[in-house]
Amino acid sequence: MRKSLPRRVALSVVGVLVALAIAFPTYWMFVTSLRSPGEILSPKYDLIPTSFSFGNFATALSKDNFPTYLMNSLIVTVGSVLCALVAGTLAAIPLSRLRFTGRKGFLVLVMVAQLAPVSALFIPLFLLMRDAGLLNTLPSLLLIYFATTLPFTVWMLYGFVNGIPYELEEAAMIDGCSQTGAFRRVTLPLLGPGLVTTSVFSFITAWNEYLFALVFIRDKPKETLPVWLASFRTAFATDWGGVMAASVIYAIPALIFFLLVQRKLVSGATAGAVKG
Repeated sequence: MRKSLPRRVALSVVGVLVALAIAFPTYWMFVTSLRSPGEILSPKYDLIPTSFSFGNFATALSKDNFPTYLMNSLIVTVGSVLCALVAGTLAAIPLSRLRFTGRKGFLVLVMVAQLAPVSALFIPLFLLMRDAGLLNTLPSLLLIYFATTLPFTVWMLYGFVNGIPYELEEAAMIDGCSQTGAFRRVTLPLLGPGLVTTSVFSFITAWNEYLFALVFIRDKPKETLPVWLASFRTAFATDWGGVMAASVIYAIPALIFFLLVQRKLVSGATAGAVKG
């Protein structure tokens, strides 16, 4: 016990320092959003501000078409996540439960697709969307986000399905369920934490995507929030107060989504840790 106490104290101190280092940029963003432009550019910069101003938030919210940009981001992000979950589940189930020729090769291709650099996809996706007549439309972004998050979704759900014993489905089928009914009544509820965990990562990936939205969308009413966030920087200056306030606003929907699913996220992260 005497030897373990200093070690635990040291680990706790290291953990606190790491947590502070991770949380500091978010704190700095929030504090800066509450400062006036003069305070932001002042050489004297206190870690704890003595005065607060909400003018930067008013500036950010008064930008043209902000509600439209917010709705566009929600449509393409939520739509791509839902499509990826459905397609990923339909792919993960046979990959986990069936044994067929080429199964391992397909899993390797899924991993390779996940590792492919985004920059390598711009030209083929641009040509594909142009030929399909989908350039400068929200469905093009939805399809692109769906395609880019699908390999990760399949790989994650494949691992979660592997953690669910197939004997549970066999027991349900012995009791009279069909194979589809056994999946719907037994496997799908147990797969819930995995679906939530995967959806969080897919949501963050699609929500923060900037380059595709910048290249594939040309009309301002069809732009998304990441492009709107970049509009605070002009050729003459950068509105740092507006950028920080807009970043806080931009983070709120993702934070709300995380808070809504955090219980399932924890259970999904620890799924399979205990057997009995």
